[in-house]
Amino acid sequence: MRIRKPPFEITNMMLFRVAEIAELVGRLTALNPFSGNPTLRRTNRIRTIHGSLAIEQNTLSLEQVTAVLNGKHVLAPPKDIAEVKNAYEIYERLDELDPYSVDDLLTAHGIMTRGLVEESGMFRTRPVGVVDQEGHILHFGTLPQYVPDLVMELLDWVKNSDVHMLIRSCVFHYEFELIHPFADGNGRVGRLWHTLLLSKWNPAFAWLPVESIIHDHQQEYYAAINASNDAGEPTVFIEFMLSAIKASLTDAINLSDGMSDGPIDKATMRWKQIEKFLKTHPFIMNADVRELCGVSAATANRILIGLAAEGNLTKCREGGHWAYKLN
Repeated sequence: MRIRKPPFEITNMMLFRVAEIAELVGRLTALNPFSGNPTLRRTNRIRTIHGSLAIEQNTLSLEQVTAVLNGKHVLAPPKDIAEVKNAYEIYERLDELDPYSVDDLLTAHGIMTRGLVEESGMFRTRPVGVVDQEGHILHFGTLPQYVPDLVMELLDWVKNSDVHMLIRSCVFHYEFELIHPFADGNGRVGRLWHTLLLSKWNPAFAWLPVESIIHDHQQEYYAAINASNDAGEPTVFIEFMLSAIKASLTDAINLSDGMSDGPIDKATMRWKQIEKFLKTHPFIMNADVRELCGVSAATANRILIGLAAEGNLTKCREGGHWAYKLN
């Protein structure tokens, strides 16, 4: 059977990004931040889940997602809590999944949407229109009778193509969303599968919160999909995703730099996250720390007071509220 090649061209920008990412992966592998640090792995996994679900309008904050996964009671819509638990379960089983198996793809969808959608773990049986977060129609998904064959063709292409996996996985992500094989959960499963493909190229990607970067640049994510739909091929989307992958690697390296003498502790990790935030924001407030670190208001306050006492931050007033700036 001749496998259909998705319509895309490899640009100089893509090759440049692939070279940058390969270099960063080498640096990250040398630092090896995930091997001896379950705290860092869990923190990144929670950021991944929060980011991917938040793109789909899940209302839970990073703090609430952390609380749910720690078995605490959270006052939130039951559907949103179920989405968090389901997503965590399938991400924890990432290394068991075959990225080229239709059966494993359906299994992943079944876990991701368990108890949430009628057609869980199966391809959709009805036509569907794809809309963005503002309700604008992006495109109409493939007619349901063609979905199984197109998904199988796409997975076969990803498996057998000689294109670099960094580009191949981005093409998969775009084409998967274009087919829109499920009644619901396409975005979540597409991002999961993108991470799975990358993790088979390099295991570090299983712990990199690329989804969190996408969430931070959500408007650009949808704009890249729209631009690629208009062009009829995914060049803009591939370039956007490669930039997101690069950003997630840069974050991980920045977090690990200077910590090769021993495992990263929780306090240092929190400071690195706050320091990174303050590189692009003039000040930080309690609510920002809660979101960044997944902690309560009281803990966020203790963190800020402690950093001010150490001389890292200075307390100030912003808009009638207490805030902190870099010293």
